[in-house]
Amino acid sequence: MVPYEMPVREVVGVNQGTPAIKENESMSQAYQEIITIEPGKRGGKPCIRGMRVTVYDVLSYLAAGMTHAEVLDDFPYLTEEDILACLSYAADRERQTMVGHS
Repeated sequence: MVPYEMPVREVVGVNQGTPAIKENESMSQAYQEIITIEPGKRGGKPCIRGMRVTVYDVLSYLAAGMTHAEVLDDFPYLTEEDILACLSYAADRERQTMVGHS
């Protein structure tokens, strides 16, 4: 496994009505209907509303220091809700990450 690479996990149900998290329903709703995964699109990576923009794309722009407003200016077809969905999706993935002890 490459350092910092997320483990492979079946998440196809995210855009098919299967709640990704149960403890915080508002977080689940924040991305459940926005983040989509299609095997033939962008290699099956999580995308925004079926578009070819991945969660990783948005997170990398934010990590590079872009503000929400700058991302929205550069990508006018995205919404603030889309950005928040990416953050919620990433938070859920981080919450589910398990560290193995040797």
